Amino acid sequence: MSLSMYSASVPVFRQMLGALADVLEKAEAHAQASKYDAGALLQARLFPDMFPLIKQVQIATDFAKGASARLAAVEVPRYEDNEQTFAELQQRISKTLGFIESLPQDVFEGAQERAITHGAGERARRFDSGEPYLTGFVLPNFFFHVTTAYAILRHNGVPIGKRDFLGL
Repeated sequence: MSLSMYSASVPVFRQMLGALADVLEKAEAHAQASKYDAGALLQARLFPDMFPLIKQVQIATDFAKGASARLAAVEVPRYEDNEQTFAELQQRISKTLGFIESLPQDVFEGAQERAITHGAGERARRFDSGEPYLTGFVLPNFFFHVTTAYAILRHNGVPIGKRDFLGL
């Protein structure tokens, strides 16, 4: 039996977004205990030409909700991208988890063969089927942004490790 598009996406997003929420909670607690400016941590980057922590979390949640919606053939929810605090990032993650968990498994049936367009206009990416969209585009991008968020926090002294990243 092959792995379904639902099984290859929703549980992965659920686990990693849950882990991301947990490391953000630890980061906020660490900033408070260390008397760091939480805003500085939220704007931290690994390198000047990279996005800050806030944007990494926004993009990770965008990939999770967008891919889930496209694979389920439903409208992609739109978010404002106006988060400025740890609490607002937690709300965004919770909203994203609520959305992907609201999608019944059966709406993903046939997604592996369905053509999918990601984005609009000149920047639109078209995929002949859901499988290469998920495995070759969505998951690598999703993990890149979750990993970069983790790395920003670790680089800034938040006491987290591999088990935290994996949500174990």
